[in-house]
Amino acid sequence: MKIRGKMFACLAVHRSAEPETLVIRIDFDQRDELLAADPKTYYLTDHYVSYPCVLIRLRRVDRDALPDLLLMAWRFVSTTTARRPEPRRRSRTSADLPGRRQPRARRRTR
Repeated sequence: MKIRGKMFACLAVHRSAEPETLVIRIDFDQRDELLAADPKTYYLTDHYVSYPCVLIRLRRVDRDALPDLLLMAWRFVSTTTARRPEPRRRSRTSADLPGRRQPRARRRTR
């Protein structure tokens, strides 16, 4: 699932994750709270530690909690996306093309 091109939830595909695992993007503090509250449902692998996300065992998660978890992930991605402005793009000139040199300034001769 994506918002403005940014993933906020998906099935885990990395081989370190268990089968039937959902990955949601959330803040590191929220992740720590979930891991401490229910380590049998929420977990991490070494691959995911540095990313703001948590792994959820779908067989163990309370089905009533899923909408709240997805909403947390959606809010996390939508607010971080809104805070980061798009980089300004400048128009390309022929000097930007590979293999092209910047034109030299001409010397004035008297």
